[in-house]
Amino acid sequence: MTNREGELRSLPSVDAVLGRLAHLAGRYPRALITDEVRRVLDEAREAIRAGRKPDPGPVEEVVERRLARLASPSLRAVINATGVVLHTNLGRAPLPRFEPLCGYSNLEYDLEEGTRGRRDVHISGLIERLLGKPGIAVNNNAAAVYLVLRELAAGGEVVVSRGELIEIGDGFRIPEIMAESGAVLREVGTTNRTRIEDYRAAINERTRLLLRVHQSNFRITGFTARPSLGELAALGKEAGIPVYEDLGSGCVADLSGYGVDEPLAAASLRAGAAVVSFSGDKLLGGPQAGIIAGEAGLIARIRRNPMYRALRLDKLILQALETTLRSLLMERWDDVPALRMIRESPEALRARAERLVARLQGVKAEIVAGESVIGGGSTPEQSLPTWVIAIAAADVPGLERALRTGDPPVIARIEDNRLLLDLRTVFPEEEPTLLSALAGAMERIRRA
Repeated sequence: MTNREGELRSLPSVDAVLGRLAHLAGRYPRALITDEVRRVLDEAREAIRAGRKPDPGPVEEVVERRLARLASPSLRAVINATGVVLHTNLGRAPLPRFEPLCGYSNLEYDLEEGTRGRRDVHISGLIERLLGKPGIAVNNNAAAVYLVLRELAAGGEVVVSRGELIEIGDGFRIPEIMAESGAVLREVGTTNRTRIEDYRAAINERTRLLLRVHQSNFRITGFTARPSLGELAALGKEAGIPVYEDLGSGCVADLSGYGVDEPLAAASLRAGAAVVSFSGDKLLGGPQAGIIAGEAGLIARIRRNPMYRALRLDKLILQALETTLRSLLMERWDDVPALRMIRESPEALRARAERLVARLQGVKAEIVAGESVIGGGSTPEQSLPTWVIAIAAADVPGLERALRTGDPPVIARIEDNRLLLDLRTVFPEEEPTLLSALAGAMERIRRA
């Protein structure tokens, strides 16, 4: 008998494992326990046959660990101490506080008339007052780009600069989205220089849109040129072709006083763009969404496209977006966490860091100058001055992992063999929890 055959024969039966898990009766459904036992045993057999080690520990312990994970929420709140405000892996913009509506709601019901209503009525008025033009929302900005092109340019050509054919993350590329929409790309200019004459020369009877893509997640510097949005809008008006600008990160509040150089959506519409689109979970500071705004006739057409229904928002996202838009309209900037973080001064951050370090016990830490970033595919090559807490430890990677795997998880970063905590992205009310998490992580490192 080979070693593998011996290992296979040593595996317990399903009934034997179920007998050892009798104490779980009532905690989990019996069918789920049985299914998980079979799954673990099948995986163990497969691993042994392949010459790999099965999950460590007795089968019943492996099953119990997995059942506990299944019973626990996978999506969890974390403390972001990285200093990256729009952290893509941590949900981009932190959501503003709102109380999700449980039970029924007037999602598509007109309470005044007692008749069926439209779900986008809850946000359309806010968008129009913020941007000066009517607007709708879909589930993200990639969907917004697709929907605009599908309705306004399917079967025709869209003129776009080669320097703006970007990848927006996770392998999604503007040319591929455009191709799926049924629109045909008409590339003009070069990677670094495109002139208004290039657009003019490309216009023909099949041209449906002039597209401008804001460089929200990259920069081309040096010997570069491209026409202004005003020039492009003037050409579009002359040729009777609408100009569509994909703004990407989508700035609604003016953040130039805080070192953020991003075009305002309302300014693009005033400059002559017939339609703009941008993300809801970047510089807007809300949930994942794609905002489309512009000339009333074009927005009405886009909303009537059958794909709008497939891409529209659900009630929870609508409520979060409505909350965000209303805070922006009322200029309650601190109610939008991402904007509050961007606007917080280095002096205030240093004072917070000093108070927190003063409460640390048994930790070697100092406060040093640093840089926060906005992140999330926004404002490349732009940073925000900050002060970070730099912690020295014998096992810095181990400390980072202990924080990351704690409860709640704390996400930090490592530089120059020190653990850095940037309070710009830590809510003030999270500071006591951060202190406890750090103390607990240090203790686990000491024990290990």
